[in-house]
Amino acid sequence: MPYPARLNPHLRQAREQSTQWARDMGMLEGSGIWDERDLAAHDYALLCAYTHPDATPADLALVTDWYVWVFFFDDHFLERFKRTPDREGGKAHLDRLAEFMPMDTSAAVPEPENPVEAGLADLWARTVPRMADGWRARFAESTANLLGESLWELSNIGAHRVPNPVEYIEMRRKVGGAPWSAGLVEFVTGAEVPTPVAASRPMRVLRDAFSDAVHLRNDLFSYQREVEDEGENSNGVLVLERFLECTTQEAADAVNDLLTSRLQQFENTALTELAPLFAESGLDPQACAGVLAYVKGLQDWQSGGHEWHMRSSRYMNERGGADDGTGGGAGTGHGAATGAAGGTPPPPQPWLRPAGLGTSAVRPATFAGGVHTTPRAESARARRFTHVPHRRVGPSRLPDFFMPFTARLSPHLEAARRNVVAWAHRTGMLQPQPGVPFSHVWDERRITDIDLPLCAAGIHPDASPDELDLSSAWLAWGTYGDDYYPVVYGRSRDLAGAKAATDRLPAFMPVENPAATPPPANALERALADLWTRTAAPMTPDARHALRRAIQDMTESWLWELANQAQNRIPDPVDYIEMRRLTFGSDLTMSLCRLSHSGRIPPEIYRSGPMRSLENAAADYAALLNDVFSYQKEIEYEGEMHNGILVVQNFFDCDYPAALAVVDDLMTSRMRQFQHVAAHELPVLYDDFGLDDRARGTLASYVTDLENWLSGIKVWHEGCRRYREEDLRHAPDPQRRPGALTGLGTAAARIRQVARSAGQAPSLRSSADAAPTGGRSVG
Repeated sequence: MPYPARLNPHLRQAREQSTQWARDMGMLEGSGIWDERDLAAHDYALLCAYTHPDATPADLALVTDWYVWVFFFDDHFLERFKRTPDREGGKAHLDRLAEFMPMDTSAAVPEPENPVEAGLADLWARTVPRMADGWRARFAESTANLLGESLWELSNIGAHRVPNPVEYIEMRRKVGGAPWSAGLVEFVTGAEVPTPVAASRPMRVLRDAFSDAVHLRNDLFSYQREVEDEGENSNGVLVLERFLECTTQEAADAVNDLLTSRLQQFENTALTELAPLFAESGLDPQACAGVLAYVKGLQDWQSGGHEWHMRSSRYMNERGGADDGTGGGAGTGHGAATGAAGGTPPPPQPWLRPAGLGTSAVRPATFAGGVHTTPRAESARARRFTHVPHRRVGPSRLPDFFMPFTARLSPHLEAARRNVVAWAHRTGMLQPQPGVPFSHVWDERRITDIDLPLCAAGIHPDASPDELDLSSAWLAWGTYGDDYYPVVYGRSRDLAGAKAATDRLPAFMPVENPAATPPPANALERALADLWTRTAAPMTPDARHALRRAIQDMTESWLWELANQAQNRIPDPVDYIEMRRLTFGSDLTMSLCRLSHSGRIPPEIYRSGPMRSLENAAADYAALLNDVFSYQKEIEYEGEMHNGILVVQNFFDCDYPAALAVVDDLMTSRMRQFQHVAAHELPVLYDDFGLDDRARGTLASYVTDLENWLSGIKVWHEGCRRYREEDLRHAPDPQRRPGALTGLGTAAARIRQVARSAGQAPSLRSSADAAPTGGRSVG
């Protein structure tokens, strides 16, 4: 817990006002859910006083009412619909709640029929007038997610199903409510996240890392209540206990390690990604200060939430009780550990803290009542930054992969193999790029060995010859870029050059007129312009936007890899899984699968929870499959650290075979989730949307396309010449070809060597001064 907790001085007033508000809304005596003693024991005013220590009296009272409402909703839904279980009644209840959150505050709302509806109507009217439209939309969405995903929990309870770890993290964010809490942090701090950056990766990661840490901490405290009393299956300790087949305590330790990792991810993002975001977005000083105030508010919530969990009788604290900071509470956790029988632990005094280089590890241990860390946490932090690249690991080991689908290959494969080589020659992908050292990443033998038409033939077995050529070329373009960036920009740590090259690519994907592209400066741009013109011309503008976004997400994710490489930082497990979907290009290739179904399916279907769950499960299986095959290639030959097996090794501090077993189990669980969603969740989705037989048939075809996608990717990995040790020994490396200088301190000599070979004088111009060639200009 790296942030000290503080208590708002207006706690007592908020406690009194929230109790009266709950009574006015009908949540206490007579509700069948709570009485006043329950509310006092839970003490949500203490939660809000800890999580919003600087809130005004009025804001603290209002936010406390929100938390009283959300916890009442949770307990009300449990009693009325989970214990039954009654999915149909639960859905009708949730559908009505959306009507109490109009974007236009002057719009009429229905007459409330129960305390949940009455509370939401009152709170919405008191809160949203102060906030801008962007915040209203985000907060309404997070509130709807918080409410709606209760159906997911209800479905799992009915099926006696425990989710897999990745599924659990994703769904817990929605049903757990921390993103909703982050919205209230914006409200209390008066620092709305500016719209230009609200959807950016840094802000998303800060919100998600905050949310995951809040939820994992709650799972540790609530395990006994949820699993033993309520029969819940959605608890992180239980999820890891089942997945790892370990004891409850071992699972709890692993959850705590993941909680620590998410907090360290929060810190890394705040310290390394916010400043570049501010500069790139052109935010003024006031907007930058507002974002930082929001980040501080999330930190306050994190530490305050921990203190409240230590004290609230809602969880498995034997001596839990209210604590208003006057010594009258029962006191547990930090209070007991530091010798305070009751009351709030005093915050560490800044003038008593040791300062200076090397004292950071001492300070947290010294002040147990505030900032707290452990040797285990700091060991994990150090391990993440001390990876030694290019270590010998030997041939990749391949488990017996679980693959329930049988692959079929297109009969046009041989022609596509010839055509993609000819296309790569025409676009210049098989030759060095002018003025870009080490850019000769592919030659004809290389593209032939990689055999991307084999992958396309499995993904699209029923494609026409032209469709298969197009799919093969898209796969070649994405793989070429994935090989090009680490060599051209990664080894030289040229993050600015990579950013400049990436920022140019959207110009070659115009939405209004697909053929209106600027003159390309290199093979990557030339090939993209050709593919975009051939692909986007027959598409609708909305479909073009979606495809362009998928390509931008993939290329921007390559920058994330380069930034981690520059830090020599092994990614956090959750961040890795979520970014790996982008670096692998899953959304791009799935978008190509959707092309034949465009126009026949409402877009909200593709945005729905079950459909995103289906696609994410498929994407994770395919990306981890690639990690298993490419382990030796990436770790030993390329010095990479973006590999799922390495991430697991680092997180669990285990060896290669143990990490491989975990990854294989995760692949299997993700595949089984894919099957579960297709068989059980999609039919319910179809009913909820009232789809006709034609639309259901179209979506069934899309599921079949994804099955082909999965089996085709596996066939390609087994059949291409890219990952075996004998292939790796003979693969060309533009930085290690005969005559090249290698080793520490030779980078400048290599640049001069390239310049001399081109008959040019060496130049040290920055990428900002260079011509926009898509890479770093040298002479």
